[in-house]
Amino acid sequence: MKKIRKGQYGYRTAHRKSQLMIIGLFLAAIAALLISRRFITWDGLRNLTTISAILLVLPMANMASPVVAAWKIKEPPEDFHQAVMPYEEKFPVLYDLIITNNDLIMPVDAAVIHPTGVYLFCPNKAVDVKKAEKFLNEMLVGWKLDGNAKVMVEKKNYLTRLSTLKPVTEEEDDGSAPHVAKLLKSLSM
Repeated sequence: MKKIRKGQYGYRTAHRKSQLMIIGLFLAAIAALLISRRFITWDGLRNLTTISAILLVLPMANMASPVVAAWKIKEPPEDFHQAVMPYEEKFPVLYDLIITNNDLIMPVDAAVIHPTGVYLFCPNKAVDVKKAEKFLNEMLVGWKLDGNAKVMVEKKNYLTRLSTLKPVTEEEDDGSAPHVAKLLKSLSM
């Protein structure tokens, strides 16, 4: 079975499943340590198993907190994926991102990287679009890229905008698309 990587369609679901499996293993290890503590008669070893269980809670909590934060964010519908898929031949497209900063959790169902800008579709209409665009543009400029990110929350407007984008010619291609994709993936959980 092929591993789904960040930026590919289906990543959110695959990542959530793998994270839940690892968290389950942590929980099983913690439970085993605490249960084995009841059968150990030597006090030093009993204290060691208790400390080990406590120390396992910390990495498990670090792994579980992003899963909990993104729990309600679902995979984009297949019809949306089918509508965006034809543009993959013309421009780089990333799917299933969850872009975060200190005060922003923004699901991005699709991000199209084009020389005229980065066009992101966020299905959460409650996201502050201006704040999200400001954050993304600051990050792009910080990486010495063109700060021209557009966040759209209406699916119809997003698909209309994609249909107006012209294919990238070799003269227009400045080679920044891989760097923009790397930045967006690094901002995503």
